[in-house]
Amino acid sequence: MPRPPSSEPLAGRRHPRYEGRVDRTDPRWGTVTDEPDGGRRLEFRRTWPDDVDDVWAALTAPDRTQRWIGRYDGERRGGATGSLTRAFEDGTPSERLTIAECAAPHRLVLEWPDVAGRRAEVDLAAQRGGTTLILVLRAAGAEGLPDVATGWHWYLDRLDAEISGTEPPGDWDTFLADVGPRYGRAG
Repeated sequence: MPRPPSSEPLAGRRHPRYEGRVDRTDPRWGTVTDEPDGGRRLEFRRTWPDDVDDVWAALTAPDRTQRWIGRYDGERRGGATGSLTRAFEDGTPSERLTIAECAAPHRLVLEWPDVAGRRAEVDLAAQRGGTTLILVLRAAGAEGLPDVATGWHWYLDRLDAEISGTEPPGDWDTFLADVGPRYGRAG
């Protein structure tokens, strides 16, 4: 027989597993958890009132990706390997990128063949009144994780600006000083 629902509101309940990982004032923050294999998992969630096709286009259409992350050169299909040149990082060379899985307009999985264990899984969930993006990044260990978390937060803020038509985040140094410490990155 199921237990009767608690009269305590959900917002007031304590969830020890998530204590210290949830910023209740800003849902933009990523959360970091340990994986059973010793790897690390970084998860971001963003929601827009736009339909799933528009959010998918912002993630994958060449003219739109250039405005928030950079340029991908290569075939655009599952199993293809190309190169990603980030548009907003001075002096950063192109990096090899494999599209491990592509199921438009709901799932995109990317792998970096030159970085052991680095994988990004993007899922789009169409909901009444909008679309939620769930980005999960997997890394073999904690090395460089503060940089990765801060960088992806930056790019997701830029994606948000692309989708919503608002201004992207200001200069990197100001963003880093504001956001970096939350992920353990010095400003």
